[in-house]
Amino acid sequence: MNTQRSAPVGRPRGFDADEALENAMRVFWQNGYEGASLPDLTEAMGISRTSMYAAFGNKEELFRKALARYADGPASYGAESVAEQTARRVATVFLHGAVRSSTLPGYPTGCLSLRASLIGGDGGQTIRDLLAAWRDETSTLLSERFRRAVDEGDLAAGTSPDLLARYLMTIGNGVAIQAAGGAERADLERIVDAVLQSWPPDLSGPDEP
Repeated sequence: MNTQRSAPVGRPRGFDADEALENAMRVFWQNGYEGASLPDLTEAMGISRTSMYAAFGNKEELFRKALARYADGPASYGAESVAEQTARRVATVFLHGAVRSSTLPGYPTGCLSLRASLIGGDGGQTIRDLLAAWRDETSTLLSERFRRAVDEGDLAAGTSPDLLARYLMTIGNGVAIQAAGGAERADLERIVDAVLQSWPPDLSGPDEP
């Protein structure tokens, strides 16, 4: 008698959820949110649409998970930089991290956040708002760190922490755009080094309310 038991009907095929999310992140990074179709995503993830919904939710929920993975991985330099001991080291780690993240071998060039934000219709507004809030969080972290640097005397008393944070964010975004346009890592590193030679920049004045 055959005693072999068959798998339950409808049982989903097993897959590596971590690898699937990694591949989804890369698709969003390459194509943006609206440019990443469900067939593109499921093919890269190696799963069916049904399995995707079961494991990760709909496309928006999948993107939120992919963004969290991006923030904890390639874009972790933002959170890491504010743990540095001096404002100059904060700027150094942040800007060189932006270069490294935008030119990682085997990954799309540029920044996932910018690629997903720059182009899109009304259907992607929720995601663009999410990404704007995510970038604002990074700017706030930098601003708070620079405010502490002013309080500790590491930065001049007249320095505007908010303006200095936006200055770094703007340069970091410029690095990502240049990388997406084909700039080489070595060239971007030289640009960042040139920026750091004039650190801290003369960004004095009252903070905006």
